[in-house]
Amino acid sequence: MNPQAKLIFALSLVMGTTITISSNHWITAWAGLEINTLAILPLIAKSHHPRAIEAATKYFLTQSAASALVLFSSMTNAWHTGQWDITQLTHPVSCLILTSAISIKLGLVPFHFWFPEVLQGSPLTTGLLLSTVMKFPPITLLYMTAPSLDQTLLISMAILSVALGGWMGLNQTQIRKILAFSSISHLGWMAAIISYDPKLTLLNFYLYSLMTAAVFLALNSIKTLKLSVLMTTWAKTPSLSAMLLLTLLSLAGLPPLTGFLPKWLIIQELTKQDMAPAAITISLLSLLSLFFYLRLAYCATITLPPHTTNHMKQWHTNKPVHPSVAILTVSATMLLPMSPMRSSII
Repeated sequence: MNPQAKLIFALSLVMGTTITISSNHWITAWAGLEINTLAILPLIAKSHHPRAIEAATKYFLTQSAASALVLFSSMTNAWHTGQWDITQLTHPVSCLILTSAISIKLGLVPFHFWFPEVLQGSPLTTGLLLSTVMKFPPITLLYMTAPSLDQTLLISMAILSVALGGWMGLNQTQIRKILAFSSISHLGWMAAIISYDPKLTLLNFYLYSLMTAAVFLALNSIKTLKLSVLMTTWAKTPSLSAMLLLTLLSLAGLPPLTGFLPKWLIIQELTKQDMAPAAITISLLSLLSLFFYLRLAYCATITLPPHTTNHMKQWHTNKPVHPSVAILTVSATMLLPMSPMRSSII
């Protein structure tokens, strides 16, 4: 793709995200979401492969439906209350429609079916954008409207997302699909706490984005898309494979790594809010996700490939790893000591 075109699409993504997260009016927020959708479509379809075109088409259709629902929800609320302010969403029908719209945008269960397919058809760098940057505006809208939304519905969707995100990722062999189900599971944790402590949801999203960026960029450095290829990359960049192991375990939420921090705080907050059954349920269901993270980590560093492998083993490369990968992997594994600073951070 032409560098100038890439620059235009990147600037459009930044502009669309900025418009949505800084707006108070529903129409400007909707316009920002539309700019984002139109900017990411060429990046998904840039390889011109049939799978990429299919992914771009699926993404366009689902995001168009979600944007239409956002507009319909805001118009219904304005019709009944005369308010176009995002924080003044009070009509129950509007709240229900908006919950559905944001769930489609984020890929929460039961509106998650498009996300693994779209991520599978996208390059790793575009997949990183879809998993992090493109989810920030909907998360912001959820943050601003959280007091008006139905807590029971959000908790139910959260539990289902954690369950299905873990369960459906168990038998996958494509790394991008595994990371898609990982994203669905993490979004379940965020949806569970949004009604009780919205700032904690944002902290969870920031740390999730950090860890996911580290994994995607590490995989992009070693050009790996499947588990069978991941088994043969240990000899190419041993140090990066070791850091990928720690980053995956951090994404799984194991102490003493960074990923343990948001899960610990969410379980603590849910328990304080007398939601101990929900906290226990999502904690147990996250063990499903832990299995496929361990499987990825096992393939990345611990397993030697079988002698009958169809993939050529690559020996040490002289190409240096990009500094951003080093910074992100270190941050994704060593930020747990910052937990006492939580009150000053968010």
